[in-house]
Amino acid sequence: MAISIITDPKTRQPKLRLVLPDDIHDGPVSVVGSFNDWTPGRHRLVRRANGTRSVTVPVTAGQQLRFRYLGSGGRWFDDPDAHQIEVDGATVGVVEV
Repeated sequence: MAISIITDPKTRQPKLRLVLPDDIHDGPVSVVGSFNDWTPGRHRLVRRANGTRSVTVPVTAGQQLRFRYLGSGGRWFDDPDAHQIEVDGATVGVVEV
């Protein structure tokens, strides 16, 4: 699993790139978080030929982003590479942009 902040070369805006192993979940997986109003399905991870799934999400610099992954069947899971905090009784990943 990998989390990185990249800069779009054209716009100079930051983007959050999330990469998971393809075998993490059998069905579709999306990332939901503070950057997309916790909307399931808005940012789906796409299967890649190298055995991973990934998504790149435009974000705003200077923010603390909170997120989790949601797999089909309502299966929530966390990214072990993210700093974890507890919010309202649930664990979420945190990334500083």
